[in-house]
Formats: sequence, structure tokens, C-alpha cells
Amino acid sequence: MRVLFTSWAWPSHLYAMVPLAWAMRAAGHEVLVAGQPSLAGGAAHAGLPYAPIGSDVDSVGMVRGYALPTRRFGTPAAAPLNGRGPRALRMFQANAEAMVDDLVELAREWRPRLIVHDPTAWAGAIAAAAIGVPAVRHLYGADLMHAARPFLADLLAPMGERHGLEDLDPLGAATIDPYPSDVQVDVDYEPVPVKYVPYNGPGITPRLRPTARPRVCVTWGTTIARVDPERFLAGDVLRALASPEVEVVAAVTAAQREWLGPVPEGVRVVQDAPLHAVLPGCDLLVAHGGAGTSLTGMAAGLPQLLVPQLPDHEAHATRLARAGAAVLLPVDQASPAELRERALGLLHDARAGAAAARLREEIAARPAPADVVPLLEEVAGAFSARLPDLH
Repeated sequence: MRVLFTSWAWPSHLYAMVPLAWAMRAAGHEVLVAGQPSLAGGAAHAGLPYAPIGSDVDSVGMVRGYALPTRRFGTPAAAPLNGRGPRALRMFQANAEAMVDDLVELAREWRPRLIVHDPTAWAGAIAAAAIGVPAVRHLYGADLMHAARPFLADLLAPMGERHGLEDLDPLGAATIDPYPSDVQVDVDYEPVPVKYVPYNGPGITPRLRPTARPRVCVTWGTTIARVDPERFLAGDVLRALASPEVEVVAAVTAAQREWLGPVPEGVRVVQDAPLHAVLPGCDLLVAHGGAGTSLTGMAAGLPQLLVPQLPDHEAHATRLARAGAAVLLPVDQASPAELRERALGLLHDARAGAAAARLREEIAARPAPADVVPLLEEVAGAFSARLPDLH
């Protein structure tokens, strides 16, 4: 069976689907990833065949325009119109417009039985409907798109009409959900639970020897640095936390190293290592609240101190804090003294540790990606009678 995976050019969205793509390949299925040209490197690092489609969009500029306004950084120059949600949706629409025609053409030529897409890659749903195969959404965090459904019909309609489609269902045939139920939003469909298997890109596993002191990992993902290096707070955080009481490890990319600024003595900087290879042996994660970073922290069973600066980061951090496994610290309150107090408090908070352990246990108990493959085979099989000429 041929399975087409697609995401717009935001690597973390692709990374969430990599374990399932490899599970499909390991089961003997033919897998192809399709996305905008700038996503090719991410697919290549994941060892997956890639088909570039459409054109790149200035998504970074769009994200920059709806960063959370703060006293520290001010209000973004490109202020949101009609609220945060519609502006983010317009970014997803712009990427879908840039991809959809090429993706439909590719799907008609390659003829997959199934199209798997991230929930914001609407071109995947349109391409699947255009060739009459099921579309399966693969979440990378909380299903924030579920609440946006009232907007989607109008946004998708022009693209659908170009390909002879009406009444597109943005939820598709199934939704694969790696996010623990305690932090997931309420939905009106039955998701397909899957174990979150962290894939944070390629890299070398660092050797972090056992220590008598609590170990704190500070990381700021990749999104914030792309949006605005001034908002990359990892250096400020590690300087606030560095002390004889804790061991601080900063997990950054090589490009981010210079943005850390002066690194206190005793702080270890780990460059270009997958986050899931750093967090074992750590006791606390301090980060920006991105879905992939937070999920990797959950899988490691760590309480988290989160300083979100984008609306979706704030939404994910809020849900994790409500579950008792994190503390959300607004950026304007993230002084060195407050960072240090909150971090030390979390290290000694038994309730936060227990909540984080529960999330880890739920993730570990879910079906592995390999166990989801037969279900997707059944979903594709339900459509096979309609498409007898496909491979």
C-alpha cells in the first residue's frame, strides 16, 4: 500500500509523524513525504523519501506577527487582525494555497491509498478528497484546530472548488492522537491513541553521567529563535538557574550557541543533540512551551517550567499547568529571581512530580505506532472498492 505523508514547511510538524511513517515502511508499505521545498532537509534527516511540492511561504514572518505582546518585547509589528485565531488560520491557509495544486497532481500521479497530514496541513485533506482516498490527521499536540472548525469551511472552499469538491470534512477519516488525555482538549470524535515516540531530529547522544545534584535541562526549541532571536531566553534562564544547588544542561543547536551569551562556569552546553537523548537523567525541563518539546518532556516524566511567547505555546503550557505537571511563567514575570524560585520549587514539588509521572505512564501504555498500522490498513481498505485501479 502506498501512503502519502504531508506537512507544510515547519519541521516539528513533520517530526511528529516520522515514527508512524517508519512504522508503515517497516510493515512493508511504500511511503512518500510531500511538502514545500524548504522541508526537504528535515525529511532527508529522517531517512524518508521526499517530493517537493508548491512554493515556500514566509511562515516565520507570519508567526512573528502574532507573538504574544509583552512589556519586555512590546507588541509585534504585524498585529493580529480579528483576534489571534484567524491570523494563525490565514497562515495555514497561505501554506495550503501554496501546496494544494501540486499535491493534488502528485496524488493523482502516485496514487496513494491513504494520505496522512498534520492537522494544520489542509492541503492533505483536499488532496485526499480529490482522489477519493481517506485523509488521516496526525496531531502533534493538543487538537487546537478542533475549536477552529467554524472558520474552516470558508477558508477551504476556494481550494476545494478548484478541484471540484464541496463540503470538505477537515477532520477526515481518523485522527491519530499522541497527546495524553489529561492535557488534551475536549473533542466530539473518537481519536486513535498512539504512543508518543520522540523524534527530535538527528544528532549524537551526549553522555550525561549520574550526579548527586538535581539536573535541569534548559532548551528553547527552534521556533522562537527563528521568529525573533531577542525572544530566545535560554541564556537568561541558564544564568538565572546556575548555582551549586543544581546542574544545568543547555540543549541548543549549533546556530543558537552564540545567542546564549556568557555561559556560567559549571553549565554544560549540548549542541545538536536530540532532546529525547538529553532528558533521561534530568529532573526538570525549563522551556518555551512548544508542543514537541513539552511532549518529549512528558514522555520523560519531567515536571516543566514553561515561559510561552506564542499563542499555541501558551495554550499547551496552560493545559500542562492545569494537569499539575508544570508551572506557566509569563515572560514579563520571568525575572532571574522568579525563574530560580519557580525552578527550585518544582524540583521539590512532589505533586508536580507525581503528575508528570502519570503523564509518562499514560504515554508508555498507549499503542506503539506499529500497532496503529493495522488500523490504518483497515481505514484504507474501506475505500478500496471505490478505487479498484489503484496499486
